[in-house]
Amino acid sequence: MNSNLKLVVFYNGFFGERFIANLMNYSNSCPSFGACGLDQCVQCKQGAYSFSKNIVATFGLLSRENMPDFIEDAEDFLPKKIPKADIAVAINIHPDILMALPEKLKESGFKALIVPVEEPRWCSAGLAKQLKESCTEIGLEFAAPKPFCLLRKSEDTPTINRFIDEMGIGYPEFEVDVEDSRGVKKIKNFRVIRSQPCGAGWYIGIKLREFEFKDMRELWDRVSSSHHSFPCTASMEKDNEYNETLLHVAGYTARHAVDKAIGYEGDEDIPEHLIPIVKGST
Repeated sequence: MNSNLKLVVFYNGFFGERFIANLMNYSNSCPSFGACGLDQCVQCKQGAYSFSKNIVATFGLLSRENMPDFIEDAEDFLPKKIPKADIAVAINIHPDILMALPEKLKESGFKALIVPVEEPRWCSAGLAKQLKESCTEIGLEFAAPKPFCLLRKSEDTPTINRFIDEMGIGYPEFEVDVEDSRGVKKIKNFRVIRSQPCGAGWYIGIKLREFEFKDMRELWDRVSSSHHSFPCTASMEKDNEYNETLLHVAGYTARHAVDKAIGYEGDEDIPEHLIPIVKGST
């Protein structure tokens, strides 16, 4: 069901295109990215949702490599007119343009800015802090989930909370039915309540339906291989703040979402330094 929430996307590169395709739920958005493959696709997302009407505009911007290292006037690289909307998502944008966005968005009536970080260079921790401060000063909600699938609700971000709830995007959430017969568990039903922004949750669901396992390690391996095969869009570059690659953080997030769905409360599969990040306890 479509909501009235309006969205504008500023992006550069493949991930921006993939995020938009997932929101619009193109009929071939998964197979075209090498997931199940055209000959194996069961159209698990067909008719499940489409937020095409919520996307007011998308703006493909130049890559950093084709822009100056330092930009004096970001207006030169931004659209002359930005249509009014509720939320802007800025993906892989030059840092000087990112810093200019909050004021520009506030002028156009926006309520929130989301800056996903699938690669560490997209938005450093320092830049994210500066952006948050700028947004707070002018009354704009802000989030910089790293990676994007760590986007969670907060009492300070009601508009972003609407985005998460109404578009089913953010930290993944599943409902799973499990049969247990003589020590062998089988996943009978897998429902996607909220998927990662790239749509990986739907693919993981297909790979887990009817899957049998005797211990959690078998299940984790299955989730991990599915998550990698989709494939995950997070970087394999090590992030200094997390001391881990963002792809691995996204992978542990997918595992934890499945753990929660089946009622498993352990965390021995998650490295200790990532537990607060993945489980959201900080």
